[in-house]
Amino acid sequence: MAQYDLTALMAAQIDCHLVFPMLEFLQERQLYADEEILQGKICLLSGTNMVDYAMDIHKSLHGTDDVPADMVARRSEVVSRLRTLDEAAAPIVAFLSNQQLVQELRLDKQYNIHMLQERYQIGPDQIEALYQYAKFQFECGNYSGAADFLYQYHALCTNSERSLSALWGKLAAEILMQNWDVAQEELNRLKEIIDSKNFSSPINQLHSRIWLMHWSLFIFFNHENGKNGIIDLFFQDRYLNAIQTNAPHLLRYLAAAVVVNKRRRNMLKELIKVIQQEQQTYKDPITEFLECLHVNYDFAGAQQKLIDCEQVILNDPFLGKRIEEGNFITVPLRDEFLENARLLIFETYCRIHRCIDIGMLAEKMNMTYDEAELWIMNLVKSSKLDAKIDSVTGTLIMTTNHVNVHQQIIESMKNLNARTCMLAKSLVDPGHAAAQQAAR
Repeated sequence: MAQYDLTALMAAQIDCHLVFPMLEFLQERQLYADEEILQGKICLLSGTNMVDYAMDIHKSLHGTDDVPADMVARRSEVVSRLRTLDEAAAPIVAFLSNQQLVQELRLDKQYNIHMLQERYQIGPDQIEALYQYAKFQFECGNYSGAADFLYQYHALCTNSERSLSALWGKLAAEILMQNWDVAQEELNRLKEIIDSKNFSSPINQLHSRIWLMHWSLFIFFNHENGKNGIIDLFFQDRYLNAIQTNAPHLLRYLAAAVVVNKRRRNMLKELIKVIQQEQQTYKDPITEFLECLHVNYDFAGAQQKLIDCEQVILNDPFLGKRIEEGNFITVPLRDEFLENARLLIFETYCRIHRCIDIGMLAEKMNMTYDEAELWIMNLVKSSKLDAKIDSVTGTLIMTTNHVNVHQQIIESMKNLNARTCMLAKSLVDPGHAAAQQAAR
């Protein structure tokens, strides 16, 4: 299943701090050797200030209590830099810590800057120090403090580029703290800025949309309304174009969301169209399952792909989220996907067959005969499916409703005649009224 792991592709589009939860998941699943995962973590940590964490991993990787001299020196450097930034940002941090003083701030940023300078001798240098301090806190792994400082900096900053950077940092911090509601708000705020007409350039806009979609996966597969959120975002023309241009691997997550979301099944046709267009650049068992079923009507192929889909989901950091229920560990999206995928197989098969052998259908859906019979029985009862089960022959018989074509034509002609009369009346009446007015 390592061939379907997207971690390397994802890591190129997200902050390195966001890669750690993905590596933790892969380590738990034992998809790679522990040594590879630990080495990967150390490489990531080299770009952060989490020196103590890097030391712990080094000890675990090499089975020793000793750490390299460069790590010790790096730690001293980080501590010294933190003290310096703490001193530089102290005036504005003290101001922002006082709620009575904070109430003096307004929505007008220019007013705030002037007021801070006049009354508290806090100028642009101190505001910039707040950004550097917040960024350093984030790099040290203090996501809570970083989120607070970045939020406050954004409220004071007049530099659009710095302000945007602060929003990205705030989003990453909220994701890492698993504050999904707040992270959703930050995601929407970033999207509004990225989609604005005065964004820096089309290329930067494209790259920002791709980053936003990658970061959004952490939210959408944890937030209660995430399955709708990912469909709403990814199917927007500008974002769908970005997927097809630079990130076709995101089709895995869009496909999974559409399959498990029965209310959004109307997007399936558009999704399959995109999957077909991108089949030369990207495919995996989830996209191939839909292609087998809805393009090739290859039920045997769909059955095999469904087995692979389960393994892909279990080994994907976003799709394979685990929940402990008592003494059991479940993977909710795996269960939802398999149930809905079987339903898609059943519906598609019923659409092209009138009499269906339950045993054969059970085989196609990877179920026992009894499981399939009970599943089909419940489905027939709970849906508008016009069918009945013949227990003697072990078949499902679809009832065909014959359409009266002649009656349909007559009704269509009646509607057409009525619409023609209304159109003619709307054209004639204004002309008739104008003629009468002229005669007077």
